[in-house]
Amino acid sequence: MTNTHSEDEMNYLILIYQGTTPTPPSPEWDALPEEQKQAVYAGYQAVNATPGVTPGQQMAGPATATTVQVADGKALVTDGPFVEMKEAVGGYFFLEADDLDAAIEVASKVPAAALGGAVEIRPLVQWG
Repeated sequence: MTNTHSEDEMNYLILIYQGTTPTPPSPEWDALPEEQKQAVYAGYQAVNATPGVTPGQQMAGPATATTVQVADGKALVTDGPFVEMKEAVGGYFFLEADDLDAAIEVASKVPAAALGGAVEIRPLVQWG
């Protein structure tokens, strides 16, 4: 989906932090009632269908991460995420919105925000 950019609109990166959100595949997800699972799927579909949203790609779980830091010119590679698992980013999308209030409205509809996670709104810097 390609969005046309209006001079009055802001671009945001929306980061979805999993927190204690049950995600598939996991025993916690499997324990949810089917109607709740369907509501979560529908919630994400609705967010992705929101005007101005450019969906991101699904990310593998935090345990699959590799973290790279550089010290004295040498790469230090560590298995796992840089932050604690509960703070790890589980997904993202881009949003073109009129202002921060509009971005907050969209972010508040992300199912993870109501299931033990959090959503961070980060304005993107416009160069040029």
